[in-house]
Amino acid sequence: MSDRSPHTGAPLKILELRSVFGTGGGPEKTILLGTARSDPSRYLVTICYIRDERDPVFHIDRRAQNLSVDYAEVVERHSFDLRIWKQLTALVRDRRIDIVHAHDYKTDLLALMLARRFGVIPLATAHGWTGHSARERWIYYPADRWLLARYPCVIAVSSDVKNALVRAGARTGDVRVVLNGIDPQAFERNRQRRDAARYRFGLTNTDIAVGGVGRLVTQKRFDVLIRAFANIVSAFPHARLLIAGDGPLRSDLASQIADSGLTESCRLLGHVDDVRLLHDALDVFVQSSDYEGTPNAVLEAMALETPIVATDAGGTAELARDAIEALIVPALDAPALARALRDVLSDPASAARRTAAARRRITNELSFEHRMQQVDRIYDELAARFRRGGAEARDVEIAS
Repeated sequence: MSDRSPHTGAPLKILELRSVFGTGGGPEKTILLGTARSDPSRYLVTICYIRDERDPVFHIDRRAQNLSVDYAEVVERHSFDLRIWKQLTALVRDRRIDIVHAHDYKTDLLALMLARRFGVIPLATAHGWTGHSARERWIYYPADRWLLARYPCVIAVSSDVKNALVRAGARTGDVRVVLNGIDPQAFERNRQRRDAARYRFGLTNTDIAVGGVGRLVTQKRFDVLIRAFANIVSAFPHARLLIAGDGPLRSDLASQIADSGLTESCRLLGHVDDVRLLHDALDVFVQSSDYEGTPNAVLEAMALETPIVATDAGGTAELARDAIEALIVPALDAPALARALRDVLSDPASAARRTAAARRRITNELSFEHRMQQVDRIYDELAARFRRGGAEARDVEIAS
């Protein structure tokens, strides 16, 4: 690690390290935008993605190019390709990296290995553990929590994630909760676009638009949302459900829609490039997940002043508090989701008060700038701790 102190001398050199298959999700927004907005006089940030050469849809490199950030890529032939180690060590050595900031179970291990090899400072953000495969649930995720408990500092995206790490052995003071944030200027509702947006998504003036956003994967529980929606159509015959996103469950959800007799009132939109345009068309946003970290989709709905119904999954209720900024219901409870939807649609005045409160909370407490300030303080504190001496060296031991 280079010899420097926060705010003086050369800037800290940060490596954002992530491995993902496909298009990624919320963490990609945080990593890319955070790097684009970092202060180069204090932090020189390199983004490195470990990319599987078999991945046909990976395009994070293009997103990085559009933001003009320092982007590097390590290409692997398969998930256990040992050749990536040589590429990673060369990157850390050539960039003279101070802090390796990991973002998933694979890079959490690699960051600790790089710490032992080069003396760099390991830091991880725990975005949550969302997979449902047996290997993930019983091997990878428990191993990851065990590794993260040995870090000198972990950023948890919700109190729920922090509690899981503490149960795994992490010291409470070593886990910092930093909720995700959003740019309130970039996500601002444009009411003048409402008519054009509704036309774009095939809605009439009398339609009531209910929307969900996310990958079509088990965790998002769009099956529960469809069941809840089926329960309100009789009371609100002009209600229309729009689900934006794509994924492996698309055909299953399409079959559920057909079997429920909702073909005329429910549509799977696929990937939507501009989520702001979708919200301009919506009357209510629903998150139906059974697991989340701190969901970007809820932050977007809060910023865009769309009334929110959401489950209590993960850190959702820390972002949008029940009866203040949203209506929060238990996960996997389709009748409760339907009741909350009816409440929003039947009482637009109360819904409007919650959306105004949500926008204020985004501006005052959940802005992306506020989140970046919290993470920057962690960078500086870690640099100061390790500069004072090696007392924290026990935290980078991989096993004992």
